[in-house]
Amino acid sequence: MTALAPDLPLEEEAARSPYEPDESEGAISVVRRGMAASPALRRGLWITASMGLSVALGRLVIPVLIQRAIDVGGLADPELIDVGAVTGQVILAITIVLASGVASWLTQRRLVHRAEETLFHLRTSAFAKVHELSVADHNETRKGILLARVTADVEALALFVNWGFFAWVTEPILIMGFFGLLAFYSWPLTLIVIVSFIPALPLIRTVQRRQLAANDDHRTAVGTMLSTFSEAVTGAAVIRAYGAQQRMSNQLSDSIDLRYSTKIRTNRYVAMTFVITDLLAVMAFALVLVLGIRYRDALSLEVGELAASLFVITLLSSPIARLGETLDQTQGAVSAWRKILHLIDSETDVPEPTTGSTADPGPVRVDVEGLEFSYRVGPVVLRDVTVHIPAGSNVAIVGETGSGKTTFAKLLCRLADPQAGSIRLNGIELRELSPESRHDTVRMVPQDGFLFDTSIKENLRFGRPGATDADIAAAIRLLKLDWWVAKLPQGLATEVGERGGNLSVGERQLVALIRAALADPGLLILDEATSAVDPETDAALTAAIRRLSEGRTLVSIAHRLATAESADTVMVFDAGRLVQMGPHAVLVAEPGIYQGLHKAWIGATR
Repeated sequence: MTALAPDLPLEEEAARSPYEPDESEGAISVVRRGMAASPALRRGLWITASMGLSVALGRLVIPVLIQRAIDVGGLADPELIDVGAVTGQVILAITIVLASGVASWLTQRRLVHRAEETLFHLRTSAFAKVHELSVADHNETRKGILLARVTADVEALALFVNWGFFAWVTEPILIMGFFGLLAFYSWPLTLIVIVSFIPALPLIRTVQRRQLAANDDHRTAVGTMLSTFSEAVTGAAVIRAYGAQQRMSNQLSDSIDLRYSTKIRTNRYVAMTFVITDLLAVMAFALVLVLGIRYRDALSLEVGELAASLFVITLLSSPIARLGETLDQTQGAVSAWRKILHLIDSETDVPEPTTGSTADPGPVRVDVEGLEFSYRVGPVVLRDVTVHIPAGSNVAIVGETGSGKTTFAKLLCRLADPQAGSIRLNGIELRELSPESRHDTVRMVPQDGFLFDTSIKENLRFGRPGATDADIAAAIRLLKLDWWVAKLPQGLATEVGERGGNLSVGERQLVALIRAALADPGLLILDEATSAVDPETDAALTAAIRRLSEGRTLVSIAHRLATAESADTVMVFDAGRLVQMGPHAVLVAEPGIYQGLHKAWIGATR
């Protein structure tokens, strides 16, 4: 039977990925969302604040003790020095400094513990979200960008939570305390200091806005750089084969230069903050010194009070400058936090049902009605696909590159959801299947036969966690691949290397087939490798696929002639449509796309 679809024009659809954050969101909004999503930081926050207050009070006492040592201990007049009083003040100062140091250590330790809990939660949540993304998101988002979310961005946030958060707890208390102490000694001088520092507010606010934008650009540049590095490492063989080292080197240099320039721009605003605070602090010190000496009697200032006031102004510039320095960490953390939270909070295109259904075990019947799918950017990939695959069938999907056959296979195992139409497995809508049932019922063997950097045995166990050695041996015997395992240097203990690099393409496919047999799904989707394999491995693959298809429904994206010829039914895709369907013997005799593909296959084997 041959089914022809009407020829309709493909549509273009453009949309922005929802995993790109809104850079216009304010810092306060980001911090609120971050705190709401970080129970570890919120837990016992008042205790942390109280400990920070004790640290600030410990620093505030020192100017008071200096004032008392001068005025009460008689240091202003050598003839009136009270050695006992001065000694007592010194001992008290040492005691308070030590106590403040212990409190500072305890506060920092508490914050570090809370920070690590928070970062652990963010990392695991971000990784979980990455694994929930649909195939559309993984196709449209460079891997380095997602990697940056769970590495560089989390590290930027870690730097702030471990150190900057402590500064925001203690430094504002210290600044308010210093102004309060100045007011206690002389409110006129306090007004002079306040007026001196008033210009800092609009200036730092302006710098802060530009610094936040610069940090956003810097975090984006870091993601771009990591993505470029990832491509350069994973594609090293292709780069060397095509002599593209200089071109890739230029791309790496451009990404590094972009990261460098954005960081320099960020640091420029940090330096401006220091300059502003230092200039204003010097101006305040000079005014208080001149006016304090000239009008000391009118202001009723003791020598110790004036000295303590000047000392406070000197100390005041330090927490203001530290807050300026911390502002850089804060801006970087806010930018990173925004990107991480946006990833975590974004709704996935493939939401799981709250109470999913369970499919019956055994071969799966597949019913597809009016299926349509498109990625966010680009043409419609699948258009009005309707097909019914009986349980236990062996189906081969063929078509030229870009025809939609791989996307169709990915929809069958719900790596993405269609925009229209339905997919039913044994009469149950695919969206309504529970994740556990779907994973037990449907398995896909990808084209690249991805393997993890461990032994073959552990890679096989990914098919069924907890499988025993006997289970693995049974799966190997089922596919009659004992001879291949015996040829391996260390048998199943052979290390495959990163991404299975120690094995050939065909051998990686064999491992993936054994892993699928161990999982024992009712519907197996096989995306054959396009790379050529040696005749022995090719024969082993053909025989293994034939045995694996027994007792289950097999859908293969065929790149080998033998797969299409041995299938019960061949589905032919072209430009996103199912244009032909039927047995190989029927389709090869009819003029059409399949006949042309078959002739090309035959020609390639001669």
